[in-house]
Amino acid sequence: MNATHPPRDVHELITVLPDVPVLRDRCRALAALDAVMGRRGGSYFDYDPAWGPGVEAALMTNGAGDEYAILFTPDGVFGRGFDHESWMSPYTNDDMALWPGLVDTLPEVFRPLLAEPAFCDDDVQVATVVFWRENSDTAWRAGPVEIPEGDGDGTGFLFRVLAAGTAEAYVDFAEGYYQRDVDLEAVRHVFALRPLTEAVVKTLNPRAEPSAVVETAEGAGYPARG
Repeated sequence: MNATHPPRDVHELITVLPDVPVLRDRCRALAALDAVMGRRGGSYFDYDPAWGPGVEAALMTNGAGDEYAILFTPDGVFGRGFDHESWMSPYTNDDMALWPGLVDTLPEVFRPLLAEPAFCDDDVQVATVVFWRENSDTAWRAGPVEIPEGDGDGTGFLFRVLAAGTAEAYVDFAEGYYQRDVDLEAVRHVFALRPLTEAVVKTLNPRAEPSAVVETAEGAGYPARG
């Protein structure tokens, strides 16, 4: 898995996601990088250590209707993504239902999360990608969903950076998104969860205020001060 070969669908995604502690660290690093690079009308990658009682959430939204949320709960991890242009969107069928197979084998402990207001449009449950891992699992799992031929569930672009899990993948994304050069070594520093020094912050974003960045990153659960 690298920046140029993202997972094609949820079935491939669950074979490349790392164990839970590593995934959580990746999510925190992405949120910290978002804070450093500067938010264009809102966060792209975010992390909320107090999303709900005992629940932490890694969040992504591109501002164009595409998003993901990964919830770290006492029972395990629940992930869902939504590609608003996918044929698997509930808006493509008359009954506004989730795509067949998407959540057929979802454990009962995670089912209430599907109805979370943050993941619904009124009464419509919104998702094209769903995966999970209970505490007793030794691997990530997904439902027996068949991906439409010629279309996709959005996994490739929704989870590309997270699945790759490398500084190189983030730089590839960020240089396109922010339209500026991004220092690879500084990104590696953040991916290693090292303290956000003034030098690292200014290298990545000369306009950033280091103290404000550190405060935001700490709010996202990143060990910004070491």
